[in-house]
Amino acid sequence: MFSTPKPFVGHIDLIQRNAIRSWQRLHHQVEIILVGDDAGAAEVCQEFGIRHIKHVEKNRYGTKYLASIYDQVHETARHEILCHVNCDIVLMSDFVAAARSVISQTDRFLMAGRRWDVDLQQALDLAKPDWETSLRQLARKTNRPRPAQWIDYFLFSKGLYHKKVPEFVIGRPGWDNWLLWYPLSIKVPVVDASQDVLAVHQNHDYSYHPAGAEGVWHGEEAQQNYQLHQGKFATLAYATHVLRYGRLQRNHQAWLGPVKRNAAARLSGIWFGLLNATRSVRHKLGVRSRGVRR
Repeated sequence: MFSTPKPFVGHIDLIQRNAIRSWQRLHHQVEIILVGDDAGAAEVCQEFGIRHIKHVEKNRYGTKYLASIYDQVHETARHEILCHVNCDIVLMSDFVAAARSVISQTDRFLMAGRRWDVDLQQALDLAKPDWETSLRQLARKTNRPRPAQWIDYFLFSKGLYHKKVPEFVIGRPGWDNWLLWYPLSIKVPVVDASQDVLAVHQNHDYSYHPAGAEGVWHGEEAQQNYQLHQGKFATLAYATHVLRYGRLQRNHQAWLGPVKRNAAARLSGIWFGLLNATRSVRHKLGVRSRGVRR
C-alpha cells in the first residue's frame, strides 16, 4: 500500500491516521509506504512503524509528480502486488477478499472502485469488533457513492506503470482517469470492484491549497493535468470486467462508456454553439444563460 499524505494537521491529521490504521489491519504482512516530506509524515511513519520515501520530484509549485512516486515505489516495494490509495480512504476486510479473488483469476490487472463519502470527526475505534459494521451502516445511511469517474484506490500487478506515467501532478484532477486508460490501451484487464468493496472516503476541505477547491479543480496545475489526459481518459464505466460476489464477469456495457462521453461532448458543443449564436438576441431581450453550479 502506498500513498502521498497531506500535512498531518488538524482534521486532515485525524482522517489520515484513520486511513493508515485501517490499512494496517488488512493483512499482517501488508507493507505501507508514505511518499513525500509533508509536515508530520516522518513522525507518523516512525510512530506507526511504516516505510517512508521522503524525497520525490516536484514541480515549481512544490506539488509532487505522480511518476516519481510510482517509479520509486516500484523500485523499493517488496511485494508483487501494489496498491495506490488516497490517504483519506478507509479500507476494510471486503477489500482483501476482492483482491484475493482478482489475483486468483488473473495475473496482470488493475482493480479499482468507487468510493462512498462520509463525514467523520473522530478517530475510528478499530479495537471494537463491530467497527466495520458500524462504518458500513454509516456509509449506506449517508448514501453518497461517487460516480464512475471518481477513483481513489488502484490495486495492480507490479510493473504495470513503471516508467510509463506522464508528468501528472498528484492532488489535482485527471491522473486517475489516465491510470484507468493506460491498462485498457495495452489490453490489460481493468476490474471494477465497486459492488464488492465499500471504500470509505472521509470528507475534508481544500484549505491545503492557497485557492481552495477552485485552485485544486481549475487552477494552472489542474489544466496541465487535463491536457495530459486528453484522448487518454477512462472511467470505471470502461472497465473490461466487474467483480460480483468474488467472481470476475465481463462488463458487457463497457462500450457504452466512450459512447456516452462522446455524446455528452457533442451535446455540450451544440449547446454552447447555440448560446454563442443567440447571444446578441438574448442580450437584447434581457435573457442570460445561467452558470453551472457546483
